[in-house]
Amino acid sequence: MRKNIALLAGGYSGEYAISIKTAETIEKNLDDTLYRIFKIIITKDEWYHTDGGSKVMVDKNDFSLTINGEKIIFDCVFIAMHGTPGEDGRVQGYLDMLNIPYTTCNSIVSALTFNKSYCNKVVKAFNVVNIANSVHLIKSEPYSMGAILDELKLPVFVKPNESGSSLGVSKVKNVEELLPAIEKAFKEDNQVLIEEFIEGRELTIGVYKANGYLNALPTTEIVSKNEFFDYEAKYTPGVTMEITPAEIDNSLKEQLENKACYIYKHLNCRGIVRMDFILQSSTNKLFFLEVNTMPGQSENSIVPQQVRASGRTLKDFYGELLEDCIKNHSA
Repeated sequence: MRKNIALLAGGYSGEYAISIKTAETIEKNLDDTLYRIFKIIITKDEWYHTDGGSKVMVDKNDFSLTINGEKIIFDCVFIAMHGTPGEDGRVQGYLDMLNIPYTTCNSIVSALTFNKSYCNKVVKAFNVVNIANSVHLIKSEPYSMGAILDELKLPVFVKPNESGSSLGVSKVKNVEELLPAIEKAFKEDNQVLIEEFIEGRELTIGVYKANGYLNALPTTEIVSKNEFFDYEAKYTPGVTMEITPAEIDNSLKEQLENKACYIYKHLNCRGIVRMDFILQSSTNKLFFLEVNTMPGQSENSIVPQQVRASGRTLKDFYGELLEDCIKNHSA
């Protein structure tokens, strides 16, 4: 008997369109002989599934759909939302209350990793990887340019503390650019993170758990024609070169995999997670950038590239994630 799977897409953030593309890739690569897939779009106003061109609203009391008189209860939820409420722990908390399994990190881990500053502090305490110096600003609290510049050396990255796809991110090289960059970031979020720029190679690696084993996917090196891997570089063909697998030696490959798996395990992650690092040019030290608990998965995104480079098919990969989620929930 086929299992009922809710595929959640959309969300409230500027990453809505990217989420729809991620969900399309996942839906296309889920085995419909094993699963009945119901794509549910979440917006601020409504949660709905489209059936034959008409909207069927989700009953939020038990997260069910009723289609042609059939009440559909879900065996698992495949979350494909970037940003709020699918990546910051809100949907996860709701599903936990209803005891429905889902494919991502739990609500606490999702909330922690979504907050870049808090996540950096926790990862720094693991003492397995370097973290760039940073300053954390909160909108309601006063701050001064002088105090920031006493703490950090230019250039710096100014970014919303809770946002993805590099929305609202600026690279600041001159003092005059700092305040406009902070104001730009505050338009995306009530908290801002200012980090010292680390010159080096950007490397990113997917990690997931299935069948009781922690697995690292092949590493990708990101080489952007833009100043940094911004929104345009991420989603405009030809602006960025993504080399999968990255051209790195075995020692660095092993170091990346070990550090990423250690962080995954000690943050208590679940599902597919992508971690970003910088290999500093001057020291050859690895610096941690962030954890993406719902990495982009449109057809040519980094995680699908890494899955294919590992010799797997996306159909097998997504099926494994679903079955692991269902099995561990019922165990």
